[in-house]
Amino acid sequence: MTGYEMFWPIIAHAALVYMLYMLLGYRRQKMLKSGKVRASEYRENRGEPTESLIVKNSLANQYELPVLFYACCILLYMTEADNLIALVLAWIFVALRYVHAFVHVTSNNLRYRSPLFAAGYLVLGVMWVWLAVWIMFPNG
Repeated sequence: MTGYEMFWPIIAHAALVYMLYMLLGYRRQKMLKSGKVRASEYRENRGEPTESLIVKNSLANQYELPVLFYACCILLYMTEADNLIALVLAWIFVALRYVHAFVHVTSNNLRYRSPLFAAGYLVLGVMWVWLAVWIMFPNG
């Protein structure tokens, strides 16, 4: 390991955020061109059509648990607890965020979305426990 592997899941999640911003812009532009909404409705944040609202909500969701994820990854790196176990957990969390976002912006079916969120929540919890144990017992 080069020592920077823990940052790749963070970069991958940042890519997801950028993709969601692009999708939001695309869907909003589509609504404007079709005449279903006026630009002022976006400026004043009222009357967002469902097609773009679900993307906006998914984007907002990327600033909730992922903030804790970023902090955990950085702390894992700083404490040298960023070993294979931590790295695998980080990639699982990011993969779950991608699938969760996909469901959110397509079917938005809670039957699938909720378990994906819960799984990410649990994986991130395990990452924090891993960090806490590592700090409590630094010499093994």
